[in-house]
Amino acid sequence: MQSCEISSDSTDDPLSSGLRKHRQPRIVVIGAGLAGLAATKTLLENGFTNVTVLEASDLIGGRVQSIQHGKSTLELGATWIHGANGNPIYHLAEDNGLLVHTTEEERSVGRISLYAKNGVAHYQTNNGKRIPKDLVEEFSDLYNEVYELTQEFFQNGKPVGAESQNSVGIFTRDVVRKKIMFDPYDSESTKKIKLSMLQQYLKVESCESSSPSMDEVSLSEFGEWTEIPGAHHVIPTGFIKVVDILAQDIPSRVLRLSKPVHRIHWNCSSHDAEEITDQADHNQDQRPSAAPVCVECEDGECLPVDHVIVTASLGVLKKAHETLFSPGLPPDKEQAIQKLGISTTDKIFLEFEEPFWSPECNSIQFVWEDEAQLESLAYPEELWYRKICSFDVLYPPERYGHMLSGWICGEEALHMERCDDETVAEICTELLRQFTGNQNIPKPRRILRSSWGSNPYIRGSYSFTRVGSSGRDVEKLAEPLPYTKNTKAPPLQVLFAGEATHRKYYSTTHGALLSGQREANRLIKMYQYSFGAETTKPNI
Repeated sequence: MQSCEISSDSTDDPLSSGLRKHRQPRIVVIGAGLAGLAATKTLLENGFTNVTVLEASDLIGGRVQSIQHGKSTLELGATWIHGANGNPIYHLAEDNGLLVHTTEEERSVGRISLYAKNGVAHYQTNNGKRIPKDLVEEFSDLYNEVYELTQEFFQNGKPVGAESQNSVGIFTRDVVRKKIMFDPYDSESTKKIKLSMLQQYLKVESCESSSPSMDEVSLSEFGEWTEIPGAHHVIPTGFIKVVDILAQDIPSRVLRLSKPVHRIHWNCSSHDAEEITDQADHNQDQRPSAAPVCVECEDGECLPVDHVIVTASLGVLKKAHETLFSPGLPPDKEQAIQKLGISTTDKIFLEFEEPFWSPECNSIQFVWEDEAQLESLAYPEELWYRKICSFDVLYPPERYGHMLSGWICGEEALHMERCDDETVAEICTELLRQFTGNQNIPKPRRILRSSWGSNPYIRGSYSFTRVGSSGRDVEKLAEPLPYTKNTKAPPLQVLFAGEATHRKYYSTTHGALLSGQREANRLIKMYQYSFGAETTKPNI
């Protein structure tokens, strides 16, 4: 199949060719996650009627996946609304009464650490001993002090020393180790415990960053991620309710589920679009009118459109960008996709008949004493379970029962995904017995876990700025095609949205939503004089 190209010398101007005056622009949105739904909702509210959403899976929501469990809801994907003041996700939830039953335990003002909230985190060693609370607090203060230093490189323009290799993990490990080893008051055994806790903290940080290791996270860019002020909130009835609110006014005819896309042909001439459609579908009545873009689905259907908003995850783009776009992406956009990072963070829910933990315990943190001096926290496949950093207690028990939520990330999460439920349940039970010293802990009566890494339509949890990448790569990923410089081709043929395209709020649900609004507003601005459309500004 030939590629579609429009000469930069073309005199065709889509805004003066009758498109604006004679018909609605044809728009396809690829993906029905938060970004795709936000883009679609914004377009429909501003007078665009020829909009189609193509979702590869049979459900909307993308990386939001709420599972009903008795009277409660478990989140396999997005869990927290990060910040309140000006956060569009928060305002959607608040305005629609989704936070009425949020408890104090499900509302956190400080820097959250996975689920840890009220109560006490129990740091347990692999020898079955609990680390004293005062020692935990002492180390936590030290770690947080160094964490603040990692923010200064971007925020204050502080130069990065060569010894850190521009890595958050290497920098943090080096600085914290020196502070521990040079402390004249600690015994050697206390120093060893603190060094082991450092490794556990870095595993938690990796889960929060969705990176294989903090060694891969860019130190110079780490401080650009922006936290919205206000508390973090859990939605008791499920994060999927936010998805439902976004989708409630989108007509069913617009949403096409189980409709994966095979290829996006852009910069097409009328002849090219017709030829592609003929090859995909021999029904001559389906031939398109002139369209710069042709979206070819895996079932053979081809949709001629004026614009396509691609909300595929960075993981999908990394895997498929070479075949997904014809012609291929510009080299600088390919480089941005390659340089930015995405990994897998998975949850493992274990339900027990009765709690074996004490009432004040909010989490069980796994501290391996034999890892104190390790330089790398990567494990062979048979030791994948060593990357599980903790199990958090879900509160309140009246809602969730006696439930723990485990966390694992990186390649080890993919190894976990390949195991069956019985194997994972057995391994987790043995870990809990080993670290608590309680050999009487029964196997859980139920296990539920996520599998974001092996999901072919997701391929990871969320993005991070990997060593060697920067916010400029995020902006390059978000830049529409074709680039406006030196071309007279129809503008805004291919637009990009999704959390990985938001420079300040990557990795978040509000970043995803705002990116969808951003791309919709590009089109609204271009057509604003056509049919009374007025740009809906993002809330942030």
